[in-house]
Amino acid sequence: MAVRIAIGDNTAEFQEEQTMDAVVAALAPPLHKTALAIEVEKTSYDLSRTVGEISQELKARGLAATPIHAKVLTFEDEAGKEIFWHSSAHVLAQALKRLYPQIQLEDGPVVKNGPGFFFYDVLLEEKINEQAFEKIEAEIQKIVRENLPVRRVVMERSAAVQKFRAMGEHLKVGIIEKLPPDAEIRVYEQGEFADLCRGPHVPSTGKLGVFKLTSVAGAYLGGDANNPMLQRIYAVSFPDKKLLNEYFRRVEETKKRDHRRLGTDLELFTTSEDIGPGLILWLPRGNIIKEELENWAKETEARHGYQRVTTPVVTKEKLFYTSEHLPHYRDSMFPPMQMDNENYYIKPMNCPFHHTIFAHRPRSYRELPLRLAEYGLCHRYEDSGALFGLMRVRAMQMNDAHIYCTEEQAVEEFKAVIRLHEYYYKALNITEYYMVLSLRNPANKKYHGDEAMWAKAEALTRQAMEESGVEYIVENDGAAFYGPKMDFQIRSSIGREFTASTCQLDLFMPMKFDLKYVDKDGTLKRPVCIHRSPLGTHERFIGFLIEHFAGAFPTWLAPEQVRILPVNEGHMAYAQKLRAIFIEHKIRVNIEPPEETLGKRIRTAEKLKIPYMLVVGDREVAAERINARNYFTGTQQEYAIEEFLRLIEEEIRTKKIIELQKQKT
Repeated sequence: MAVRIAIGDNTAEFQEEQTMDAVVAALAPPLHKTALAIEVEKTSYDLSRTVGEISQELKARGLAATPIHAKVLTFEDEAGKEIFWHSSAHVLAQALKRLYPQIQLEDGPVVKNGPGFFFYDVLLEEKINEQAFEKIEAEIQKIVRENLPVRRVVMERSAAVQKFRAMGEHLKVGIIEKLPPDAEIRVYEQGEFADLCRGPHVPSTGKLGVFKLTSVAGAYLGGDANNPMLQRIYAVSFPDKKLLNEYFRRVEETKKRDHRRLGTDLELFTTSEDIGPGLILWLPRGNIIKEELENWAKETEARHGYQRVTTPVVTKEKLFYTSEHLPHYRDSMFPPMQMDNENYYIKPMNCPFHHTIFAHRPRSYRELPLRLAEYGLCHRYEDSGALFGLMRVRAMQMNDAHIYCTEEQAVEEFKAVIRLHEYYYKALNITEYYMVLSLRNPANKKYHGDEAMWAKAEALTRQAMEESGVEYIVENDGAAFYGPKMDFQIRSSIGREFTASTCQLDLFMPMKFDLKYVDKDGTLKRPVCIHRSPLGTHERFIGFLIEHFAGAFPTWLAPEQVRILPVNEGHMAYAQKLRAIFIEHKIRVNIEPPEETLGKRIRTAEKLKIPYMLVVGDREVAAERINARNYFTGTQQEYAIEEFLRLIEEEIRTKKIIELQKQKT
């Protein structure tokens, strides 16, 4: 039976037994050499998969269409990079297995942020150190040159156990035995090597390029300190040396922009062992940034019809049993405290509190959509090994809101949330971003609710994301336990990627909290709930912005917008006059008295990356003018006082971003 397939503007019919590799060769010959996989309906497939297999899978998902529209994935695509790096992890494991025959392999995922793009966890008595990197990299390049075909095999459980036991891979056997009874077991083989994996993978090892091992760390098996310690080998890989060299150039730039170092240098935040790990102390300068972002969000949300609420940071445990966060989320919550003979918990999220507010009185369809917003303070018990500056913390203030709407309103409300994300990103000069749609994996037992509920929630979410026009990829796992999840992935100005925020369409919690509204016909119906947080948490988002702007915040966000430097004591009176004028116009300003040399004070202001530095000397005092140096451009210009006020107030009002000159970074 023939199946019609389209790639770009080219369309043709193919027999079911033909591979997608043959389809790419026929319909997109210029891409055939660099093709890593194929994407159909936001799902990636191996090029070895047949036309018939993919057609049948689409029909099973209710996505049968003629023609089938496919996209060739190369290293230029995010999904292509993911496949490239995961395939690279398998080559790393194969090289390790060749060099250390007694090694046991555990897992080798792609990682978004870390000392490498992927790693492999291994159990080996001999310690692997940096001195061994060169021989491991040589073996990796040998495997790449061998151009071994990569073969996908679906196996019966018993056959898979037998295969990996014969290979001495007892950790893999343990993984198989923990899989649900109905789980499909996929094995990817290349030469003498085989590994458990969902896939997809590149068609052959020759599709991979150059590798560099970056570090070795320790990791407990299964994240449990009672289990053996594994060795975690990190690496990066690229199609060619030019991209590899560019990556390491960016690594050096990233070190300069590290938010932890800049947070200290710019006096933005600190931590204290006396208070506890992952608990951030915002210093006065950092707190200004936090409050400016919060005020911006509140003003923006007010324009979009959000109403603000405030909820307590502790609650009786019953609330979290209703939401099913207890016991399923217990390990990520702070321990309970005893009060009035009951257990109370510090809240890890705001959702159950907002649901309770919705339910506190009868609701009408006329009130919907109801948008409840709160910068709520939440606490989550992150593992101490996962804590990382502002990026992973235990206390966080979240730009949270929950939208309660009818099913008919859900798609438009979800799209409005996506547009709100884009508004914030555009204003902050964040130009590179995409969405990740995380769906339910039916084999994973963490998900709650029935098939019909999930099918509806996923369909509504997909529709909104499709209609938004924003690029997105699909992950067939990773949803919230109550509904599909959309994450926004953003890249900083140096290409570092972060998960900025999340949005979920939820049909489960309205049922758990018995949320209802009276519809037009007088019947009671359940609302749809949309969880959203476009600016994420203060901690994580400011950490991103520190690195994105290299600590040189645009004038509207800068903790100190103007610093006045009088040359000597005789110029202090005019400096104080200017300061009073700026304060009256709500401009953040400080005077640095002439207790140190002018050169040293200029260097201090430069280090703090203050947008405008005003040197006040005889000439400025006599003319009653301003001599301002712009940190971003390095230019110096003389202004009348009113002229400078108009300039800086316009910068603040429009949230203008002036590109930082290269030498400043």
